Amino acid sequence: MAGAELVVLVRAVRLALEREAGRGRGDLWTVAAAEPARPRKEASMTRPELLSPPHDTLEIVAKEVRLSETRTHAVPGVGTGRVGIVFVGEAPGAEEDRRGEPFVGRAGELLNKMLLAMDEKQLIPGVSVSREAVYIANVLKCRPPENRNPLPHEVEACSPYLMRQLALLKPRVIFCLGKFAAELLVGAKGTIGGMRGTVFRYGDAKLLVTYHPAACLRNPAYKRPVWEDMQFLAREYLSD
Repeated sequence: MAGAELVVLVRAVRLALEREAGRGRGDLWTVAAAEPARPRKEASMTRPELLSPPHDTLEIVAKEVRLSETRTHAVPGVGTGRVGIVFVGEAPGAEEDRRGEPFVGRAGELLNKMLLAMDEKQLIPGVSVSREAVYIANVLKCRPPENRNPLPHEVEACSPYLMRQLALLKPRVIFCLGKFAAELLVGAKGTIGGMRGTVFRYGDAKLLVTYHPAACLRNPAYKRPVWEDMQFLAREYLSD
């Protein structure tokens, strides 16, 4: 079979698998686990210096976030970050606003399943990526009305809290979930598809990008690339 014909055949098979997953059939995470690893790309960029005020703590940041009275509950972040991995989403939803904890709605349930799958498959041997062991936060610390997208002035107002959290946590890997976290921390506009598979730098941390779990709920075909990116996270965590 000619090379061009083989490429066409592979693409046709992938499209068929994605259509089947979209109809609720097939496990794209399993399919992705058997595929070759995506080639590693590293972006050339200036590392921002991560700083926090003297004597700053995650508890102080959380207390300052909660001073606002414009939401049911402020949502600073959750976890210890002791394993050196931080997940950053865009903003709390209705359930997060009600409970004061990030990623506890449907998207959070999917994120929990991803973390559990990483542990079950021992993608990072000897390291648990449970909610308690990692740190999970959002760019915005409160829910935008009607769950609309964050506005520029909201990102500007809330991002200093996130920067302080990252400075205090000193993560090994930062994993951006979705467009708003990616564009803020990468420092450039772009698509998730275009940023995936690239190792950016944020301070001394590796910065990786994938689709938001909510995007996977809207389009199950995104589960395969997200699982690829979770495997990518594990490989980069283990590499120098």
